[in-house]
Amino acid sequence: MAFETEDNETQYCFPAINSSCIKRKRSTYEYNIMYVFFSLLSVWTVFLNLLVIISISHFKKLHTPTNMLILSLAVTDLLVGLIVMPLEGIRLIETCWYFKDTICNLFSITMGLLLSTSLNNLVFIAVDRYVAVCHPLLYTQKITMTRTITIICVCWFCSSTYNILIVITTSTSKYTCYGECTLMFTFVGKIIDLFPSFLFPCTIIITLYLRIFYVAHHQVKVINSLMRSGKHLTEGSVRRKSESKAALTLGIIVTVYLLCWIPFFILSLIPNTKNTSDTDYFMLWIMYINSALNPLIYAIFYPWFRTSVKHILNLYKIFNAA
Repeated sequence: MAFETEDNETQYCFPAINSSCIKRKRSTYEYNIMYVFFSLLSVWTVFLNLLVIISISHFKKLHTPTNMLILSLAVTDLLVGLIVMPLEGIRLIETCWYFKDTICNLFSITMGLLLSTSLNNLVFIAVDRYVAVCHPLLYTQKITMTRTITIICVCWFCSSTYNILIVITTSTSKYTCYGECTLMFTFVGKIIDLFPSFLFPCTIIITLYLRIFYVAHHQVKVINSLMRSGKHLTEGSVRRKSESKAALTLGIIVTVYLLCWIPFFILSLIPNTKNTSDTDYFMLWIMYINSALNPLIYAIFYPWFRTSVKHILNLYKIFNAA
């Protein structure tokens, strides 16, 4: 895709087309380093999330409602590494879109789908943790595997439908030159999309986790007080402490997610410009890198994930584990 020219010669994405976009000049060293970095990032993201997917899918002991939601989140992160990162990396390095307009539209729909689906998964995870910590006696009745899987399927379907409609109704693909992929959304369309796609889900997540952390903190204080007094802990007390720890771990995932994605939504409200700055790309890739961070958080805080990964990598019990 890259080609050598004289220092003062202008490079074009498609030299044979008069309306071609201008191609940004890069040194061979910069060019190769960027391709290696983004390729490794994409492969690493796919590999880590594939481990999460295999772990939860294969080992029956991990088939819980909470883990099904984590599985759905891992699928979205894997697709980011498999589809979004390679295409976005090529566009960043080449500063040109070498694919057709149809692929550009599908790429935009896919980005919106993965964004809304992952955020909705976090909403459901927050609801799951809220019921487990704040209403533990109702958890097994309200949160079942069947209901969770149904909710996940509805979530993916609704997110797909919504993002197809939002791209069709509020965007235009009239480019200033041939070789770019930048859908222009109207300001009204951005504002309309902002509430269901970000503000409303984030409000639910933050509200639920504030309540979760308050209740969990109170429960842990009571349990620690009982332990110091030498009283025997009941099975319910141990379970509540475990649920509180799980809520904290998932709260870290949510916090990291919001820190990575908020700059993107701030960027989305800025009026469209002809050229994308390095700052814009930086905030965009911070958003993508979040997909590689979630499995690392699982590895740090979840013993079941570390154990299952050992079995997978050692090819031990992978075909006969219960």
